[in-house]
Amino acid sequence: MAQNGLTSAPEAGKTNGGGSTIDAAEIEKFSAIADEWWDPFGKFKPLHKFNPIRLAYIRDGACAHFGRDRRAAAPLKGLRLLDIGCGGGLVAEPMRRLGADVVAIDASERNIKTAMAHAAPLGLDIDYRAATAEQLASQNEPLFDIVLNLEVVEHVADVDLFLKTSAGLVKPGGMMVMATINRTLKALALAKVGAEYILRWLPAGTHDPRKFVKPEEAKAALAHAGLTVTAEAGVSYNPLMDIWRIGDDTSVNYMLTAVKG
Repeated sequence: MAQNGLTSAPEAGKTNGGGSTIDAAEIEKFSAIADEWWDPFGKFKPLHKFNPIRLAYIRDGACAHFGRDRRAAAPLKGLRLLDIGCGGGLVAEPMRRLGADVVAIDASERNIKTAMAHAAPLGLDIDYRAATAEQLASQNEPLFDIVLNLEVVEHVADVDLFLKTSAGLVKPGGMMVMATINRTLKALALAKVGAEYILRWLPAGTHDPRKFVKPEEAKAALAHAGLTVTAEAGVSYNPLMDIWRIGDDTSVNYMLTAVKG
């Protein structure tokens, strides 16, 4: 039993020996609710709620790293971006609007079909693919300036292998943004029990708290994969104002920015 009262995640720092990060049960879980991705009051309501600050964090970090003006109409123009575990396209679409050339992948074909159906009438030319990071890496895919791993690592079968594979898709001088949930009692209470069973923000069973990842574990895995963490931020919810904010509290949700030298 870990000091925080939760069993240590078996995925962190270990591989499953099979050379894959896919967790079939997780894919099926999200495939079953794929049609609800763009309903702001549905099962993905929390993502819609904190998407604006998440997008601003990515935009501002990318502009600072690549020397762009974040106030420009298309500040990410000319940058190649990969969105891993893109779901219905909640991040891929705004990244394309910011000018990035976007490749968005998801292991669930239903998620990809939902994302394509939403983007098509909007005229957004996003390269959506039903694929995994491992598949992309095995296909000699051109490397990316920006790789996004947002709320993905807590659903994979092997965190270290997943981050190593993802890091391999980042260009030298490029960056990765990772967002996930910390493995603490507070996260168990808020992100699992509170969000799924009390507030009903998420379907029951969405998260397995044993698969939450501590920041130090994520940083170690990223360092082992050849990336250097340059920024860390917490994401917290204010119930009185019904808003999400970026701050220093990483005890529940957090984001990391890492660069490849």
